[in-house]
Amino acid sequence: MAGTIDSADLISIQTKRAQLNFIVDTGRQAKLLYVGCLRDVSDWVQQLKPVEDAFSLTELQVAGGDFKHKGAKHASTSESYELTYSDHTVEDLENGKLVTVHEIDETCSLDVYSYFRLYDNTAAVRSWKKVKNHGTAPVTVEYLASFNYSGLLQQDDYPGNYATHDDMYIAHNSWTTELQWQKDSIQHLGMPYFGQDYEVDVSDSDDQESGDPHMGVYLSGSSSKRIGVTNNSSWSCSEYSPNGGLHNRATNQSAFWQIENNGAWHYEIENHYDGSILNLELSGPEEYDNQFWTTLKPGDEFTTVTAAFVQVDGSLETAIDEMTVYRRNIRRVNADDQRLPVIFNDYMNCLMGDPTSAKEFPLIDAAAKAGCEYFVVDCGWYDDGYWWDTVGEWQPSKKRFPNGIEEVTDYIATKGMVPGLWLEPEVMGIRSDFANTLPDDWFFLRNGKRVVDIDRYLLDFRNPAVVDYVTKVVDRLVNEYHVGYIKMDYNVTTGVGTDYHAENRGKALLDHNRAVLAWRDSLYQKYPDLVIENCSSGGMRHDYGMLSKDSIQSVSDQTDYTLNAAISGVAATAITPEQSAIWSYPLPKGDKEETIYNMCNALLCRIHQSGYLNKISAERLAYVAEGIATYKREIRQHIPHAVPVWPNGFPHVYDDEIVYGIRDGQTLYLGVWNNLKANHQVEVDLSAYGDVTSLTQVYPGGQDAIRTSVTNSIGLFTFPQAKMARIFKVTLK
Repeated sequence: MAGTIDSADLISIQTKRAQLNFIVDTGRQAKLLYVGCLRDVSDWVQQLKPVEDAFSLTELQVAGGDFKHKGAKHASTSESYELTYSDHTVEDLENGKLVTVHEIDETCSLDVYSYFRLYDNTAAVRSWKKVKNHGTAPVTVEYLASFNYSGLLQQDDYPGNYATHDDMYIAHNSWTTELQWQKDSIQHLGMPYFGQDYEVDVSDSDDQESGDPHMGVYLSGSSSKRIGVTNNSSWSCSEYSPNGGLHNRATNQSAFWQIENNGAWHYEIENHYDGSILNLELSGPEEYDNQFWTTLKPGDEFTTVTAAFVQVDGSLETAIDEMTVYRRNIRRVNADDQRLPVIFNDYMNCLMGDPTSAKEFPLIDAAAKAGCEYFVVDCGWYDDGYWWDTVGEWQPSKKRFPNGIEEVTDYIATKGMVPGLWLEPEVMGIRSDFANTLPDDWFFLRNGKRVVDIDRYLLDFRNPAVVDYVTKVVDRLVNEYHVGYIKMDYNVTTGVGTDYHAENRGKALLDHNRAVLAWRDSLYQKYPDLVIENCSSGGMRHDYGMLSKDSIQSVSDQTDYTLNAAISGVAATAITPEQSAIWSYPLPKGDKEETIYNMCNALLCRIHQSGYLNKISAERLAYVAEGIATYKREIRQHIPHAVPVWPNGFPHVYDDEIVYGIRDGQTLYLGVWNNLKANHQVEVDLSAYGDVTSLTQVYPGGQDAIRTSVTNSIGLFTFPQAKMARIFKVTLK
């Protein structure tokens, strides 16, 4: 049902920062032409005549539908050209607008609603879709993009060669090496540029002599290649972060996106239609990659996970700035992300899961002396010995805490700190007596057997009995043990899903994921001041399905403080700085510079203090206390409003030098880390952020061996030895 695009029919919706343009062509199809920062797109619309059949508002694949593409990609799905425009609404909301576009597929009797939430304070746009069966027969949906967009970064570069002009950024994750961004061109990632369809003349071929009526062979420029990034299982970030980015070097335009699901998701980029258009699709689980589909009976509906997208004129850092503001928009309003209290946790390079009353009391005293405001007893408090495969009942060990764990939590409170406990409520150990008395429908099952991952069973939150049980566990921690902070960990994964009482494994996993989020909501309704830390072996679930609920994220379990610096310095690509909890753990046999380096890792994020503060020297404890005092006095009030800066690019583990900062208006706090060698000079060009009027070292204070200078907003930092770090305050004009 191809139609013709006419710029006179262009529909434009704008806020103070964001813009969305779509058109209804002569075939009554809605075409999404532009999403992003404010700009004039009239010239772009005029260029689209050769590819006007692209730009589908919706990519929807149904069972039995005809794929209209080559390969596994999700452009030109079966219903993308069957849907016709019905109507749209624009609703004025606080801080922006909600645009709803209604399409109808009469062939399959489906209504599709595309939702776009635009904001006044950011160019980032939130998107999701709903499909409803208004017919009389079931329809199976195999794919529905939360967001899809053709012509990515091509408004000023069409028909430019995106294969060589565009760099793609993919965030690789692994346990203890989270958010390691890799950049490569679209061409080097395997996608060629063909430009457009072309015709090969075969008029002199033998076919003509045999009476073949056609005079040429029409070849498509569209490739079968897609650049796909996929996550399966309940660790949303086990291999990749649900984020990605593009930068067009020819036009200096950038795009950045995220998928907001605490389980399986998929995104892909491919060339679309005739090969001259670059296409992006963001989705939750789908059939091809995630074993997901859903059958809608008459009257049934399905809503996708949410996703966010931003397109800007400028660098990728500019796009991340816009996404940072967006993340604050969608997050649950809470005091923790405004106050940023300093947290001590007894685990990392400290007790490491072996807490006792005797060990805790001196640590509590030292943490209070250093200025910590929360104290968290981490794993191991519920078992006499090896606790990994016996978890499930969450009763305190009488051997570890002979006078009850309340003695410890109450002592924390007497020291002016809020007590906290570690909890892993989504699992039970295979040696748990309690777990082995429960019916199988409490757990993930496949092929009639409980799923076991590293000696753990996985609880299925679709079961109301499970939700009721874990809620009562939290009730006990809050009401009997008096905790105001729970570190909720999740150290194992479900695999692709469960087949118990399930249409399919992928759908069951999505339903479980959504039940986990609903449970989080219920806890905050009951305990609005409770702080819940999102942890999954560190950062294996740092998605904004979880982080729209929880105020703080454990970014990594990295135990090497020099590697932890690189993770700290890149966390804000995916997590707001005020939600990014970074360990600082002075080592038992460390020295002054190791302690300072550790503190610098955490000072521009959220401090997760650890280490044997009761055993290190008085000099080193003084540096910890100075770092915390500097954070409270000087830095933390800026973090909830700041945007991240990377003057020297995204850091990676094993980098020789790391530079990361946060900018709040004309104030910029800059961390500089030297891993290379003695007398190494780190050069940092700050001119992109304004003219530097002053640069002072704020941590550590006093006399220091670091030499600094600034000329034409270029800072030079000379470190007399390797493995040194410092924090500076920069004033801009």
